[in-house]
Amino acid sequence: MKAMILAAGRGERFRPLTDTLPKPLIPVRGEVLIERHLRRLAAAGVTQAVINLGWLGGSIEARLGDGARYGVTIAWSREGWPCLETGGGVFHALPLLGPAPFLLLNADVWTDYPLPDLVRRAAELPEHDLAHMVLVPNPPHHPRGDCTLAGGRVVPACAETHTFGGLSVLRPSLFAQAEGGAFPLWPLLREASIRGQVSGEVYDGRWSDVGTPQRLQTLEQSLEKT
Repeated sequence: MKAMILAAGRGERFRPLTDTLPKPLIPVRGEVLIERHLRRLAAAGVTQAVINLGWLGGSIEARLGDGARYGVTIAWSREGWPCLETGGGVFHALPLLGPAPFLLLNADVWTDYPLPDLVRRAAELPEHDLAHMVLVPNPPHHPRGDCTLAGGRVVPACAETHTFGGLSVLRPSLFAQAEGGAFPLWPLLREASIRGQVSGEVYDGRWSDVGTPQRLQTLEQSLEKT
């Protein structure tokens, strides 16, 4: 089984820090975000990782190398700049990911979600389903959420909503109608959910979208208390 980590973005809300340091290399209590992902993937038995590169991608590649010291083998999907956004980035990397369902993680998410559970979800993904999404309670910066979970199925947002947590399982055929270029992932997931082809779960444990210095500070303060 393979996993892809989305690491191509610039991290605009972290500027000026991210003018010289790519956001995936930001440390949380001394542990670099993307390195933590790689170690946790290896611990879950996922030893092949694809990472897309865009803004300051050379710095990420130089830091991680071939992945051996984290227990994984890394294949690089080099997009250049500007990057291809989330959907375009995955589409561009499909030749490296192969035909089977794969894990997809946002590099800037910090969570203690048990990745072996996501591996199991990928192995058991029904043939009809194109994706499985990990949802989280709506954070303060995204109070309206993205979608709703009903009977284990993801449906477009309505009265009670949750937020996409940046962890998922995708089947390559989700991109069957895509034509390449830069485009977001969410519209593809939304259309698939309307067709009843997306399962989901809600995770109530530790999760943070480390999108701003303030969120980073809040996360580190919460971790100090444990």
